Amino acid sequence: MGILEKISDIEKEIAKTQKNKATEYHLGLLKAKLAKYRSQLLEPSKKGEKGDGFDVLKSGDARIALIGFPSVGKSTLLSTLTKTESEAANYEFTTLTCIPGVIEYKGANIQLLDLPGIIEGAAQGKGRGRQVIAVARTADLVLMMLDATKPNVHRDLLEYELESVGLRLNKRKPNIYFKIKKGGGVSFNATCPLTRCNEKMVQTILHSFKIFNAEVLFREDCTEDEFIDVVTGNRIYLPCIYVYNKIDQISIEEVDRLARQPYSVVVSCNMHLNLDYLLEVLWEHLQLIRVYTKKPGAPPDFDDGLILRRGVTVEHVCHAIHRTLAAQFKYALVWGTSTKYSPQRVGISHVMSDEDVIQVVKK
Repeated sequence: MGILEKISDIEKEIAKTQKNKATEYHLGLLKAKLAKYRSQLLEPSKKGEKGDGFDVLKSGDARIALIGFPSVGKSTLLSTLTKTESEAANYEFTTLTCIPGVIEYKGANIQLLDLPGIIEGAAQGKGRGRQVIAVARTADLVLMMLDATKPNVHRDLLEYELESVGLRLNKRKPNIYFKIKKGGGVSFNATCPLTRCNEKMVQTILHSFKIFNAEVLFREDCTEDEFIDVVTGNRIYLPCIYVYNKIDQISIEEVDRLARQPYSVVVSCNMHLNLDYLLEVLWEHLQLIRVYTKKPGAPPDFDDGLILRRGVTVEHVCHAIHRTLAAQFKYALVWGTSTKYSPQRVGISHVMSDEDVIQVVKK
C-alpha cells in the first residue's frame, strides 16, 4: 500500500468518525498519522534523480508567490504589475513553468513569481503541483488569485492543498515549547487552562511519532492540530492575500461583500481597477520599510534608500551599508518618526521606522 492510499484511507476514516469525548483520542492519533505520512510525501525520493523543479534565484527585497487555479488572471496580473510579459490566453494551463517578474514600488524590488495553475490533488503531485507548492514555501507572501465570478469553493480547495503540504496561511506559530530528551518520559506542563487539548492527547500524539521522552509546555490554549504542527517542525507560516479578479463582471453588492472579507482585495486586471491599492496592501503585509542615509554636511540621499524589514535596529542598517561598519560604530544621528526629537543621538539597538534618515558616526 503506497503513501497516497494510506493518506486517503485515513482521510476517509476521519470523515466518517463522529467527534465526541469517546473518539477524540482516536481522532488525534489519526491526525498525527496523517501529518506523518504527508511529511513523508514532501521528502524527496532517495533515488537521487534530478527533478525538473522551478529553480528561480531569489532576488530583490522580497518574494511573492502567485497561486491560483488555471485561467484566473495570474499571468495578466504579472504582465500588468511588472515589465515581464507572461503569455496570457483564454484557455487553461497557458503558463507551464515558473515566470519571475519584478515589481518596482517605493524604491523596492519585489520578486513576483507567476506559477502554473494548481488543480485539485496538487499536494499529491498532480499537474506539477508539487513543484508549485515547493516554490510557494520559499516565498515571503502568498498572493492567491481567485475568480470573483466563480463560487468561493476554489479558495477552500486551494487552502486545503496548501495546508496539506505544511503551509499555514495568516496564522501565528503556536506558543508551545517542545524538546525531545534522552530519557525521563514525557513531562507535560501548561501555563494556562487548556480546553482543547490535554495530557493524554499529547502523549497519544507523541507515541504515534515514536517519541517517548520529551518536554512539552503549552503557553496558550492550542488544538491538537497545532501541537502536531509543532512536533512535525516543518511548517511554514506565511501571510496570504486573497485577490479577487474579474470584478467588472459581477454586481457592485458582490464586490462590496468580497472587499470586506479579511485579507481580501478586489481587482480587475483587464480594466486596471484597484491595482494601486493591491500594491499598498502587499507593501503593508511584507512589512518593508525604507531607511535613507546621510553624509555629514550633505542633504539626505532620498534617491537610493535601504529597503529593510519592520523592526530592524541601527545594527541591521550598519550591516546593510557595509559589513565592517557595525564594528566601528560609535553612535548614530536619526531623523524621523522613531525618535522623540530630530536629530536624536541613538545607540546600536535603536529600532528604526519607515522613511527615517540616519547618519552613522564611526569611532
